[in-house]
Amino acid sequence: MNHRAVLVIDLQNEYLPTGKLPLTGIAATVANAVTVIDHARVNDIPVLHVRHESTSSEAPIFKPGTDAVAIQSAVMPASGEPVIVKNFVNAFRDTDLKQQLESRGIKEVVIIGAMSHMCVDAGVRAAADMGYTVTVLHDACATLDLEFNGVTVPAAQVHAAMMAAFAFGYATVTSTQAYLAP
Repeated sequence: MNHRAVLVIDLQNEYLPTGKLPLTGIAATVANAVTVIDHARVNDIPVLHVRHESTSSEAPIFKPGTDAVAIQSAVMPASGEPVIVKNFVNAFRDTDLKQQLESRGIKEVVIIGAMSHMCVDAGVRAAADMGYTVTVLHDACATLDLEFNGVTVPAAQVHAAMMAAFAFGYATVTSTQAYLAP
């Protein structure tokens, strides 16, 4: 039995250039995600998809019933791969994600997706706090520029700060290439 799973967090249309939250480097992120997902499928590593959806049809982003909440076609779940729908930043909050992992005997999660500073962050920290061994593939995650108190923080710096924080105490952070190396 494989004790590792790949968690694909929120690679949805809302993050494409046509969405309301276009992410920096999303094309490269998705290309790496496809490689990781393909590798998992070939090697019988479970792949679980997480999809964010707002609870209100009046929400400005991730509006239910719209194309924005759909998982991007490049990383579409295969038959039998679960899709966990979440309404909060943390994929474990009020979902059956933990039960899905437990039912498969998962001890280690490899996390890819969006956004590095929000849903990936919450998922990484929650998984580590629950005792999972966590690996984050930094080049299979993406984010965007942030603004705080009149200061714009470029996406590359936001992403680097998140990856540094994960590596400091929550996860092994590596590249897709290094993860896939024999």
